[in-house]
Amino acid sequence: MTGSNRNHQTSEQQLQTLKRVVSTVYLCQLLTFMLAGLPLLVGVALNFINRDLAQDTWLKSHFDWQIKTAWVVLAGFAVAGLTFSTGLGFFVLLVTVIWMVYRITIGWYALTDGRPIKNSL
Repeated sequence: MTGSNRNHQTSEQQLQTLKRVVSTVYLCQLLTFMLAGLPLLVGVALNFINRDLAQDTWLKSHFDWQIKTAWVVLAGFAVAGLTFSTGLGFFVLLVTVIWMVYRITIGWYALTDGRPIKNSL
């Protein structure tokens, strides 16, 4: 096997590994609803650990998307918790959950199609 074939194979293997990481993080984000937020923290940790490996790939957009999702959701949960007694917290939580489901859905579909996230909002 020539050097360029080895590099291509290694790059392809690395891309497949990164796809598994991204998919695992989407799953962690989804499991957040059943396991009180802990999977969200595990997922964002996986993102930060593997983010540099995705630097020059189309998967970097997914890492950025997932990290932003985690921070906004954590902030939404915190604000909802702090304002729950006023009645506002329920609405903040509802908006946060809907936004999170939207982000997971858009991201996972793009990953399945082999596409980067085009809109990083």
